[in-house]
Amino acid sequence: MQHEEAWDVIIVGAGAAGIGCAIVLHDLGVSRFTLLERHEVGASFARWPAEMRFITPSFMSNHFGMLDLNAVALGTSPAHSLQREHPSGPEYAQYLQALAAHWELPVQTGVEVYHVEPQGEGFLVHTSEGTMRSRFVVWAAGEFQYPRLHPFPGAEHCLHNSQVRSWAELQGDEFIVIGGYESGIDAAVSLCALGKRVRVLDGAASWESDSVDPSLALSPYTAERLDAALATGRVELIGDAWVTRVEREAGYTVCTEDEQWTTSAAPILATGFEGSLRLVRELLEWHEAGQARLTSDDESTITPGLFVVGPAVRHEQVIFCFIYKFRQRFAVVARCIGERMGLDLMPLNLYRQQAMFLEDLSGCDEDCVC
Repeated sequence: MQHEEAWDVIIVGAGAAGIGCAIVLHDLGVSRFTLLERHEVGASFARWPAEMRFITPSFMSNHFGMLDLNAVALGTSPAHSLQREHPSGPEYAQYLQALAAHWELPVQTGVEVYHVEPQGEGFLVHTSEGTMRSRFVVWAAGEFQYPRLHPFPGAEHCLHNSQVRSWAELQGDEFIVIGGYESGIDAAVSLCALGKRVRVLDGAASWESDSVDPSLALSPYTAERLDAALATGRVELIGDAWVTRVEREAGYTVCTEDEQWTTSAAPILATGFEGSLRLVRELLEWHEAGQARLTSDDESTITPGLFVVGPAVRHEQVIFCFIYKFRQRFAVVARCIGERMGLDLMPLNLYRQQAMFLEDLSGCDEDCVC
């Protein structure tokens, strides 16, 4: 790679968001773009625990004008490709790799992005393979590879769920899971299926939420599996349990202000992810609640030309953390880039038609689609 190789668009990350956005740019006619991936295409999915499955179902319905909920490209369906309703992480990585090959996307793997530096009307992207110049940068590095490992003192004694390759590999008969949203309940259900006893501690008792937004409440897929696990008597849910610290002596002691529990196995952290946006933190404006402030085109409000796609995107109360939600934003970003490059935007009409079917699902208003 030559020093300061020049591109019109650099996409950082080749997961669901990066691959999906790249295909829209390809369809729009952007020719000089590349994707930088520090591992391989779909790396985060490939690293899921072996037992973890998509909570959103895949179903072949393209001929009715609707995408498979887990698809990131028009005319594709993980359900059809993988013959799975709830794909595993490695299976979904195969789907993304097949898309990259079919569209001949210019993915560069094994490239670590160190720093994005605004310069003039573009950026210098400093990487492990040298420096590249680009007019636009689309940040799609995702979250799973950036877990929240230090939410309280003593968390270093715990094991984050993203660090587990298979729940069957863990030694012990009793476990404590800290966090009761999707990943925490998934851990509990998987351990229960192996005959383990599990306590789930969660301050907000997330399993009790009656929100209609699956970004805030358990999915039916998870709730159904939780009911089956609770029926065994091996899973205990403890709400209003705000963990303040974990101590390790002979075993592990998990403490709240009022109670404590002891276990011989390392507690499981299901405390979510810090996300990759911290790597470009100084290029973004931030809400008090900790989310990046973006324009209606998902562009940084303080660094023109830097766009964000993927689960970190939020607008007011709308959380785009599921694939079927954040894929609607690909064409929004592509439209903005295409306008500034003077490209014909007609190819994006197909994406407008598909997005119209999905607006009600995400709570997105008419300005959210191209």
